[in-house]
Formats: sequence, structure tokens, C-alpha cells
Amino acid sequence: MNLRTASSQEIENYLKSCTGIILPAGSLEQHGPVGLIGTDAICVENIARQAAEQDSILVAPVLHYAPAQFNLGFAGTISLSAQTFYKVFKEIATSLMRSGFDRIYVLNGHGANLAPLRSAVHDLYLELDEASPKIKIRNWWDFSQVNALRQKLYGEWEGLHGTPSEVAVTQYAVRTITRVNASPPQLLSEDELNEAAGDYHGPASEHRRTFSDGRVGSFSELAEPEHGERLVEVAAHALIKEFREFVTD
Repeated sequence: MNLRTASSQEIENYLKSCTGIILPAGSLEQHGPVGLIGTDAICVENIARQAAEQDSILVAPVLHYAPAQFNLGFAGTISLSAQTFYKVFKEIATSLMRSGFDRIYVLNGHGANLAPLRSAVHDLYLELDEASPKIKIRNWWDFSQVNALRQKLYGEWEGLHGTPSEVAVTQYAVRTITRVNASPPQLLSEDELNEAAGDYHGPASEHRRTFSDGRVGSFSELAEPEHGERLVEVAAHALIKEFREFVTD
């Protein structure tokens, strides 16, 4: 069930048997030459939708707008400040709490969302203590089954941004952009990957100079729609299992 297309009465009925909800969070930012601007949101939206279709789970609309200042050097990127994103998420969580939800599962698709999300959760717990809804944050690529599949399909070329795994999901869910005779980007070392994890890429102008085509160690062109279908299926299965454990804890 989707919150956006449900009635208030249907939500009241849902709350009689489950007080948990999935909130997908993505971004609107460049994803390299063959990646869609809404990639992060498309990934979490489709994984959450498939999970909801397979189980009686309620899914909130995707948080599309997010912090992405480091990609503002590329056309089409829209970025919120971390402070604004923090406030938006905190007020969404508070509204859900007032409706009767006491478990909010954030399915995340964008590394720069993590710091403000965690800060907001910290402050909700600080302000409300036991009255606060319990909140879990999970990157969709961090499910062990999904990560194993990503490594099997792409290995060291998965990289960090414009990854073939996320591009494959958008190919499966939306459309494919083809680039003939594409060459791989600069391969990043393990130290470089760790340093940039969480989307800490510096100012937008510097980021554009360093990663001129938008890919960050990711050979996006290895993606295939069939890979995306498998990734969504594996992620949705893992999501259902973890969500059920979360709401019954």
C-alpha cells in the first residue's frame, strides 16, 4: 500500500495491525553519462514498491530532494542544505508519530542523506525519549545479499557514484541510455573509496574537476536491465524480512 494513494480510513485500518511504515529517501543529482538524475530515488522507490506488493507493508512517498551540493557543477542537480533536509525529515517523522506510527524504516539511496538523518534521529530521541518513534536507517545496497550480488556482477568496478548496480535498477525500472565504446573511469583505491564514502566529495567545482564525467570509480556502462531486476528482487526480499523484524521488536 502507498500512503499517497490511500485514504485516511485505510491508514487507520492498517494501523490496527501494523504501526510501521517505510520511508524511501533518495536525491536529484547527476549520475554520470548514462545515469538518470533521479537514480537514487528510483532505486528505493522500486525496491519498496516490490516489497509492498509482496507483503502488507505501507510505503510513504519518496523524499526526492536531498543534500547534493558536491554535484551542483553538473546540470540538473538540485540540492537542499543538510539543515533543511534534517528539518524536513524530522517534521515528517513527527507527523507520522502523531498518526500512530511508532516504527519508521528509512530505506536510503543517497550517501549524503545519512549524516542529517542520523542527527535528526538523535535529536528526536533526545527531545521525546521513549515517546519517540523508533527509526531505522538502511542503505539498500548494504543488505548482505545485495552487496554480494553487486560484487559478483561488477567487482571493483562498482565504485561509489553512478554505480552499475544503481544504473541497472533504473534501466529495469525506467529506461536505458546507451553510450558506444565507453571507457572505464579512473579506478579508485580502497583508501580513496573509504575517504569518499558517505558522499564526502568536497566543493562542487572541485568535484567536477576531479570527476569530470560524474562517475566516481564506477563503470556505469556494465549495467544491464536484467541485473536491475535481480537486484530489486533480492533487495525487496531482504527489506521485507528486516522490516518485519523491526516492527515486531
